Order: sequence, then C-alpha cells, then structure tokens
Amino acid sequence: MSLFDPSPLAAPASSRRAPLAERMRPRTLEEYAGQRHLLGEGKPLRLSIENDDPTSMIFWGPPGTGKTTLAKIIAARTQASFIEFSAVLSGIKEIKQVMVEAEKAAQFGSRTILFVDEIHRFNKVQQDAFLPYVERGTIRLIGATTENPSFEINAALLSRCRVYTLQALSEEDVIALLRRALADPDRGLGASGVAAEDETLATIAAYASGDARTALNALEVAAQLAEGRGESIMTKTLAAEAMQRRMLLYDKKGDQHYDIISALHKSVRNSDPDAALYWLGRMLEAGEDPMYCARRIVRMAVEDVGLAAPEALNLCLSAREAMHFLGSPEGDLALAQAVVYLALAPKSNAVYTAYGAVLEDIHKAVAEPVPLHLRNAPTRLMKELDYGSGYKYAHDVEGKVADMECLPKSLQGRRYYQPTDQGRERQMAQRMDEISRIKQSKKE
Repeated sequence: MSLFDPSPLAAPASSRRAPLAERMRPRTLEEYAGQRHLLGEGKPLRLSIENDDPTSMIFWGPPGTGKTTLAKIIAARTQASFIEFSAVLSGIKEIKQVMVEAEKAAQFGSRTILFVDEIHRFNKVQQDAFLPYVERGTIRLIGATTENPSFEINAALLSRCRVYTLQALSEEDVIALLRRALADPDRGLGASGVAAEDETLATIAAYASGDARTALNALEVAAQLAEGRGESIMTKTLAAEAMQRRMLLYDKKGDQHYDIISALHKSVRNSDPDAALYWLGRMLEAGEDPMYCARRIVRMAVEDVGLAAPEALNLCLSAREAMHFLGSPEGDLALAQAVVYLALAPKSNAVYTAYGAVLEDIHKAVAEPVPLHLRNAPTRLMKELDYGSGYKYAHDVEGKVADMECLPKSLQGRRYYQPTDQGRERQMAQRMDEISRIKQSKKE
C-alpha cells in the first residue's frame, strides 16, 4: 500500500457495492458510537486526539467495537498517512518495507499511522521489528487486539504504547446505528424505502451482542429479504430469518431473564443436569450475556454445593475463564460442563447458612472488642496492657488444638457452621467432632 493513498475513510463508504457495515463506517468522532469512557468530553483518548498526541497505542476490545474505525478517524483527524496491516497476512518482509517508506515520507514532513489488526498474532520477533521506529517517531503504531495485551504483546513494545480498553456497544448504541443506516440515503438504506419496527431493531441489537458489524450485516440481509418480497417493513420474524436463527422469547431486563435464571439455579440445586442444561441453553441462545451466566454459576458453586465438593468452585471459575477466553459459541460448552458438574455434585448450603447467621449476629449483637489474648503485642505498652496474655500457640500443644476461646465473650459457644453428611463435609464433620473431643479432654 502506498503512503500517499487517499483518505482511509473516503473510498469504501462511497462504494454502493461495499457491505453496509463498511459504507456506514463512521467518518468522524461525532458519528462514532460507544466508548464514552474514552471519547466523552475530557476523557483520555478524546484529549489525546484533540491534542494531536503522537503516542502509539493499543486498542483492546471485542470484535465490532470500532477499533479499525477509530484508528482511521485518528489518521484523518491528524492528517496522517494511514497504512493498515493484518497480522494474519503480513510478515517481517512487509513490515520492513513499510518502515523504509515511512522513513522516506518523514523526511518530507509526512506523518504515518501504522494500524496493525490482530497485533497479538505477531510473534516476538515481528513485534520487536516495530520498536526502533516507534521510539524514533518514524511511525505512530496503533494495534488492535481482542486478547489481553499484558499476555500477548511484548513488554518492550507495550511499555511504549498506551492501552485503551474498548467495550462492547450497548443495545441502545447498536439501535442508534441501525436507525442511522435506515435513514441515510447515500451510504445506508434510506433510498430503498424499507423501514423497520422498533421490535425488529431491538431483536437485531440483542442478537449482535454489542458487535456493530454483525448488527449492520443482519440489517442489510433483512432489508434485502424485504425488498425481494415487495415488503416495506422489516418485522421481527424477517430479522430472525435473516439471522438464520429462531429468536427466543426473552427479555434481558424483564421476567424472562429472572424466571429462566431462577429455573437454572433451582435445577442445579435439585440435582437435575438435563433441566440445568436446557435452561442454560435457553439463556445463551436468546442472547443473554454469557459472563452473566458464568457469574451465576460460580454463585451456585458456593451457595448450593459448598464444601461438600469444594473443587466445584475451581471448576466453575475455570469455566468462567474459558468463556472469557473463547467467547461464544466455543465457550458455551465450558459453562455447560460446569452446570452438569454442579447438578451431579453432593450439595451443602452449610457455609451459606453459617455466614448468614454470622451476619445476623454482627448486625444485632454488640460489637465487642477482640479478646486480649487474641491481640498482637508489638510494643512494650501493649504487653503491659495484657495484649496477647494467655494466648496459646496451637502448634506447640498436643493435637494442635489449644483450649482457648476465640469468639467474643457474649458469643462463646456459638456454632455457626453445621456440616452436612454430604461429600467432603462428612469428613469435616468428623474433624469437628475430633476437635471438640480434644478441647474437652484438656478441660478435664
């Protein structure tokens, strides 16, 4: 690609043959949707752009959040030449060639922004090739990645870049983009005369899960279906057909959301893996945020399985990480594995009940001071005040259990944790009985 190509925002948007998502690509910050935490008035990235800050940067975020678009807007706004690389298709040879061109252009006062999509796919040697040019200011590097830069970008390169985290677009942002595409007669679908019901746009936005490109592609297909059938209104049914999936009855903020997560939780609690899988599938297929499901699954591990199968928590946290790493649909299977395990695991809410009782006592009883024998005494004054007096070091006594009260005086003898006879808790109950016998023998 030549450094003296026309503006990166001009050509694709004017071509009627380009996909709708490309034609509707925002040209200015005013058209750009989402990322208010970075681009709102007085926010860090907005100030960087307005001040023409030459610092290189990394955009980290999910697909369809506008990483490429934002880089092109910055290039246009700062009157810099724009070169776009794909880490999937480019290698060291191409990198060096571009750097030579950039250095020549810099001699004539021309600035170059090098945009590298999926920069995490470059290996260490390829990433290192950018370093001298970034340091000298020959290029301004803007990298885009869906992976955590802390793990995927070399420390040396990362230290020379600012990292900006882009978030998935809200459904309101996506709907606004769809409305703009429907109304725009030049770049969008305004000239087609096709309109859409509010419910249709909301359906597409929910399906897109914060990905603007996915939403605009679905809108374009739905519009083509409507035109082909001589219809002027895109309905929810037509949108579902365009997206090649049945849209399930679901409202992320209404009764369906709460009813189905309740059904999932109670199916797990009742040891029904088939029902648990079904309700999980209903949520995920309807467009629920999979990380919300993952959080609730972790909650089930500690509330309903607890210490009867303590490994359940680690498994569920691993499922959450797998979901975050893989995304949908690959990560869905990790959540499915977790709910099956939870459903079949032995159950105990003993810790959940115990902690509830603790909180009740904390809020109702007097907040007594810590008993003197449990306090540290790092100074002479504290020792003179009997801090630590009477403390018994458990490792120095027989059975590793000292005859010593650790609760405040008014709560002594209170027993919060009552283990069940399920799974590992059966062993814990036996251990608690053993501890009680040791303490009793020392009192006799």
